[in-house]
Amino acid sequence: MTNSPLIINPNDDSESIAVIFGVPFDSTHSYKPGCRFGPDAIRDAFNNIEIFQPEFGVDLETVNINDLGNTKTTVVASEMLQMVENITSELKKQNKQMIILGGEHLITLGSFTCFPKDTGYVVFDAHYDLRDQYADIKLSHAAYLRRIVEKRGSENIVHVGARAFVKEELAFLKEHNIATVSDKEIRDGNGPKLLKDITSTFDRVYLSVDLDVLDPAFAPGVGNPEAVGISS
Repeated sequence: MTNSPLIINPNDDSESIAVIFGVPFDSTHSYKPGCRFGPDAIRDAFNNIEIFQPEFGVDLETVNINDLGNTKTTVVASEMLQMVENITSELKKQNKQMIILGGEHLITLGSFTCFPKDTGYVVFDAHYDLRDQYADIKLSHAAYLRRIVEKRGSENIVHVGARAFVKEELAFLKEHNIATVSDKEIRDGNGPKLLKDITSTFDRVYLSVDLDVLDPAFAPGVGNPEAVGISS
């Protein structure tokens, strides 16, 4: 791990309620590179905004969140995935709540598969990422979710916000009966209820957010922006 800390309450000796680590990886990017700078960009933004959330009454200055820094930089997907798997597995043994900063979406193949099979996986993304391969690469950001389905099935996966995909992905989605809440359903106002109904049986949830789920008018600096999308 590199030393890129985000210290929220440095004088608090209590046990941390969550652990953060970053994965600066974007080697399989297919359009705009740069999300490898995401972990430190998020930290920088965090340190320059107000962190009291009045709607929920949460003040992050009063809680202890431990930042482990970033994984070692690599351009090799298999090496990155092994590092993420090792770190995630160790933190799971400690029963820690995890926040993982990316980095491209392929990193989730290394982290989510460390959790029990009954863990719900809810992903917000403009793309399905269900291609068999992209640019002749199977370990790709555009194919990571297919690798997850192949490894552990599709029963507890919910995809939210897709609006850009190819026929191959749609066929795979239907074949494996993957639950979805579409971008159109969200914009029609039905998204929250649909998502609540689908996830009501989950005892635990792994939440993954690809920022390209947002309308590029609100989040233009992503690797694969798509027109329309959720507003911020």
